[in-house]
Amino acid sequence: MQKRGRDAELSRLRLALRRHLDELKKAVKVVMARGALVKGNVYELARKCGKPNCACQRGQLHRSMVLSSSERGKTRLRVLPAGRVAEIRQKSEAYLRLRRARAQVTKSGKEIVAGIDRIEQLRREDI
Repeated sequence: MQKRGRDAELSRLRLALRRHLDELKKAVKVVMARGALVKGNVYELARKCGKPNCACQRGQLHRSMVLSSSERGKTRLRVLPAGRVAEIRQKSEAYLRLRRARAQVTKSGKEIVAGIDRIEQLRREDI
């Protein structure tokens, strides 16, 4: 490879490495946050109870706020007390942010290692 082309590629790789390190720093900041986490997603569930004379049979479904989470490969729904919905939703969103940050750490880590390997290849001098 020509020196000019190699130097340009090294420059691009160093820039990309800095960008990945910045992404990694942001993700680690999310991971290092304090506060409790709740695994799952909070949403409103509307359902029919099955009683033949109930209003839900005429379209007025029973509504409740639930936490949906996966345990041992199965989805589990838990009805949330009305007074704790906002708190649990906040903790659930914090959990989702942590999981996204974890995925970013994995992705950035792989890209950082690949970039370092390529920089090493370009900088290596055969004697």
